[in-house]
Amino acid sequence: MKIIARLLCWLDASAVALQPLVALAVRLYLFRVFFLSGLTKLRSWDSTLYLFSNEYHVPVLPPAVAAVMGAGGELIFPVLLLLGWQGRFAAAGLFVVNLVAVMSYPGLEPVMIKDHVLWAVLIAYLFFHGVGRWSLQGFFQRPSMTSARKGHA
Repeated sequence: MKIIARLLCWLDASAVALQPLVALAVRLYLFRVFFLSGLTKLRSWDSTLYLFSNEYHVPVLPPAVAAVMGAGGELIFPVLLLLGWQGRFAAAGLFVVNLVAVMSYPGLEPVMIKDHVLWAVLIAYLFFHGVGRWSLQGFFQRPSMTSARKGHA
């Protein structure tokens, strides 16, 4: 029984120790996916406007406004996530961008929907668990050494 208890404690401690690395890996992955998509929209703006006018059916918004908001969201929120600054806000913003993408494009193939589901789950992980200690937020939220020694952690 003691061996199992030690193993479980070791597994728990290992998971806690690796959490910042996993959060960073998720942030890097989501940054790459969404930021590159935003860059593609910028590089071919005429095509982007065409797609938002004819293929994507974003509710309520005019196509040009939806294109700017989509590209902007794909460029700004991933940078915030990568830096780990205002991570929950950035995750919520990316979740909305991802959701609108799925809702506005009826021609998504099942394999593409699986990608969006994966991204939604990873975004939700960062929203609920935070961006981790290896982030600007984590850096600024660390107690200073003097306050930690005094018991003010």
